Amino acid sequence: MRRVVVTGLGVVSPIGNNINDFWNNLISGKNGIDYIKSFDTTDYDVKLGYEIKNLDLKDIPLRDQKFDSRYMSCARIASKEAFGDLKNIDNDRVGVYISTSLGGSEKIEQGLDTLRKDGSKRISPYLLQSISPNMASGKVAIDIGARGSNFSPIAACSGGAIAIGEAFLKIKNGYEDAILAGASDCGVTEFTVAQFQALGAIYKGCDKEVASTPFDKRRSGFSIGEGAAIVLLEELNHAQKRNAKIYAEVVGYACNCDAYNVVAPDYNNLTCKKSMQDAIVSAKINESDIGYINAHGTSTVLNDKTETKAIKELFKENNPYVSSTKGQTGHLLSASGAIEAVITIKALEQSQFPYMINYREKDVECDLNFVLEKPLKKNIKYAMSNSFGFGGHNACLIFRKWE
Repeated sequence: MRRVVVTGLGVVSPIGNNINDFWNNLISGKNGIDYIKSFDTTDYDVKLGYEIKNLDLKDIPLRDQKFDSRYMSCARIASKEAFGDLKNIDNDRVGVYISTSLGGSEKIEQGLDTLRKDGSKRISPYLLQSISPNMASGKVAIDIGARGSNFSPIAACSGGAIAIGEAFLKIKNGYEDAILAGASDCGVTEFTVAQFQALGAIYKGCDKEVASTPFDKRRSGFSIGEGAAIVLLEELNHAQKRNAKIYAEVVGYACNCDAYNVVAPDYNNLTCKKSMQDAIVSAKINESDIGYINAHGTSTVLNDKTETKAIKELFKENNPYVSSTKGQTGHLLSASGAIEAVITIKALEQSQFPYMINYREKDVECDLNFVLEKPLKKNIKYAMSNSFGFGGHNACLIFRKWE
């Protein structure tokens, strides 16, 4: 089997719109939350969100700036950064796998407004392509000329991790030489926030230090964010021949489904534990080799205690370090799995692991070996990134430090 390495990283996020700004702000403890500015929240219990600031669209054609949805633009910007100056490649063996949960949600809202106010004949001929969940992947392929496999896995909050995992398998088994993989979601919109508010899964209030508090006793729901994260995966020899910078090696991946409840994790059967266990088996390592876990850690009561139970049962006395970074980025839906994979990769590369900025009160049901108060500086060989989503989707990625 061929080895797969990470040679490019691209990010658009509430705490930075390129990988360097993002990482520096993350490791310094910056919180990307603020009052929602993209729509009027007067009639909402939800007031806070993690919105992108100062998004630069200069590399997006003016026509696309007008007609494309926000998630597409974010995916293209992050993909351009991750792809870098890769040249002289076989375009037929380069793929693009970009997930989304919502597609062009804001364009759906605008289209429905037009339909109700002005009638069906006023609908834009560009509306369909702006809302479709596969269009970010398609546009990125056009941008870089990638004629290999191309698809958009839809798996709620696990989608970005699954895109990376499936890309890893495709390269490992010889079908492609390189794949841009990740996710993009822009869910800070009127209709989307209203749906999560009705579901009761989102934080309602105005305290920025309580809005996203993974594993903390005060937690009462996640806070929604927006952004994109893309990684460039390459076959090792392909990367070495062009002297590419290697950030980390992808060594393990597994995904499964709870088959239990569409919105609640299975606390008793812990199917998410099996996804972690299977990823470790696929990496051909032991539980004791994992030094750090970037947890899914949503700041919801049930998710956090379920993930805690799964980690404790699987790792027992091995006790890896754990942190959730959603206190800084918010919950980016499908992009959360992708951006947290990027964080795990950078943490290995830099030998520095992010801490949970909003953690204040211990919950006895969430008693893991958390990274608290400051970043952890430690040279670790293997790290894990967890992603669990509505529908019961679970995914786990394992990365190895490149030395």
